[in-house]
Amino acid sequence: MGKIIAVCRSSEKGTRKENIGQAWLLENYGLEHDAHAGPWHRQVSLLAAEQIEAFRARGAQVLYGDFGENLVVEGYDLKTLPIGTRLQCGTICLQVTQIGKHCHQGCAIYQQMGDCIMPREGIFACVVRGGQITVGDEIHVVNE
Repeated sequence: MGKIIAVCRSSEKGTRKENIGQAWLLENYGLEHDAHAGPWHRQVSLLAAEQIEAFRARGAQVLYGDFGENLVVEGYDLKTLPIGTRLQCGTICLQVTQIGKHCHQGCAIYQQMGDCIMPREGIFACVVRGGQITVGDEIHVVNE
């Protein structure tokens, strides 16, 4: 079992996301009012809390949302979940569509640390079934 640690969004692409605590995930769209939401394969981005904490231990002063992630999840090594895996959070169902991403090396975190974890640790998903998501909600892998 995993747990939602942060729910983040931004109104513009290329900016850090802010932890807003709760939001609506809209079916086949993504996180409501998020700049990256839309009818494509990267509707929602997820990053493991443990990876953010390990990055902080290396001296990075980062907040949840600084990597552009929508959901910070504790309890799973997300990058090991195969494409097609479904995640259940209450009535919400997400399906993993991509592991990692190509990242421009000009991002603020890369400039500060010489590294960024989102390209190799982040995952992306489509919203199969929407609903409200809140910090503290449990999240489960329902198939792999």
